[in-house]
Amino acid sequence: MKNSRINIDLVLKNARDSKRERTLGLFDLSIMGIGAIIGTGILVLTGIVAATAAGPAVIISFLIAGLASAVVGLCYSELTTSIPNSGSAYVYAWVAIGQRTAFLAGWTLLGVYITTLATVANGWTGYVKASLSEININLPASLIASPSNGGIINLPAVLMILLITLILTRGTGESKIFNNVLVIIKLAVILLFIFLASQDVNSANWVPFMPFGVQGIFSGASLVFFTFLGFDALATSAEETKNVQKTLPKAIIISLLVVTVLYILVSLIMTGVVSYRQLNVPESMAYVLMVKGHNVVAQIVSVGAIIGILAVVYAFVYAASNIMMSMSRGGFLPKTLSKLNRNSKSPNHALWLIGSIGAVIAGVSNVRQLATISNVGSLCVFFLISFIVILLRKEQPDLERPFKLPFKYTIPILAMLFCVILLVSTSLDAWITYFVWLIIGGIIFTLYSRHHIDFEQVKSEDASESANGDSPLVNQAK
Repeated sequence: MKNSRINIDLVLKNARDSKRERTLGLFDLSIMGIGAIIGTGILVLTGIVAATAAGPAVIISFLIAGLASAVVGLCYSELTTSIPNSGSAYVYAWVAIGQRTAFLAGWTLLGVYITTLATVANGWTGYVKASLSEININLPASLIASPSNGGIINLPAVLMILLITLILTRGTGESKIFNNVLVIIKLAVILLFIFLASQDVNSANWVPFMPFGVQGIFSGASLVFFTFLGFDALATSAEETKNVQKTLPKAIIISLLVVTVLYILVSLIMTGVVSYRQLNVPESMAYVLMVKGHNVVAQIVSVGAIIGILAVVYAFVYAASNIMMSMSRGGFLPKTLSKLNRNSKSPNHALWLIGSIGAVIAGVSNVRQLATISNVGSLCVFFLISFIVILLRKEQPDLERPFKLPFKYTIPILAMLFCVILLVSTSLDAWITYFVWLIIGGIIFTLYSRHHIDFEQVKSEDASESANGDSPLVNQAK
């Protein structure tokens, strides 16, 4: 019986022979990481988590989530530099463990990325609504809320995701400029909020500091953890990164450092300006400014958030399409999903499928429910990533590791402990939904994937091109 693991040499050859353009440098990746991480966590969920889970101690929740992300990010850095493939955890699992674990890892990442981009888009509508209401434009309530919130569909979220998907089909060479501009605008808005709102801080609002106790802090940490997922999205960009062995680890570390500092500052100021009890609103940053009479700046922040949050959706549609494309190459999903467009060299079929599914979920789901669902999957994948670092150290001691974690197994073990602690704090509903997603994946694997897997895949471009302008990746040649 054939070993269920794929040969690591073939995976490395696929990465070297990739036909995707290497257009992403350190600045582009750092901006992409910051743009992916800074989104609903700082603009939407900070207020909601403070009001419902942690109180002013939400700053500790962010610190815990940031530390957990940092140690996991270091584990990612060792793997992405050793195996620079866009498949991320899916490929690492296939090399180290086997096909079933690889499929479930990839399937989990797809669920995480899709629900995350849907969460972000869902919260984005709150800022659109607040911004338009300031100029006396009120959108129909039935078209800006999910059915669970009394509406029919969150139409702005749907249209926004489809627009970002369209931009990504132009290729990363062009769309990265668009993304860089979005992130710079978002950072400017956050710094403006910090500068102005810090003048209205009243320390009395930090009392009580831990109204929900220690359990509330860890519950809050599990809720906001998904907002740090941007560094994982960076791992899927390996085939489009210049000097990947040096660039990716630096970008991951820079992204996490910058956003953790910003998260703590914003949450500290936000809960210091108004009582945490008032922050259960999706547009919490703008709300805090309006409470203190800064209506013009609140409008600027809302507009900046509307523009800046687009960068988060960009990063996760991009990352999910890369995972889907990589799984398609290996035969786990239909081959059409790994076709590259002739001009843009982007996997347009995968992009449109991801964008369409994300748009539907964003249109009909609740933002807080989506955040909890994506956390379980991401923490399970991060636990797996940390374990794979240890496993490959033992089974592939001679594998070239341009970035190698110090202190032997200390950091991977610490990362696994963080993941377990946060998983224990996650709600039962989130676990149930995640298991339902895994069951769906298991059915797909049993009925389709296991019959189409080829362990001897060698990727090359087909000389002929399809009539619609796509260039298929041929992965099955020995």
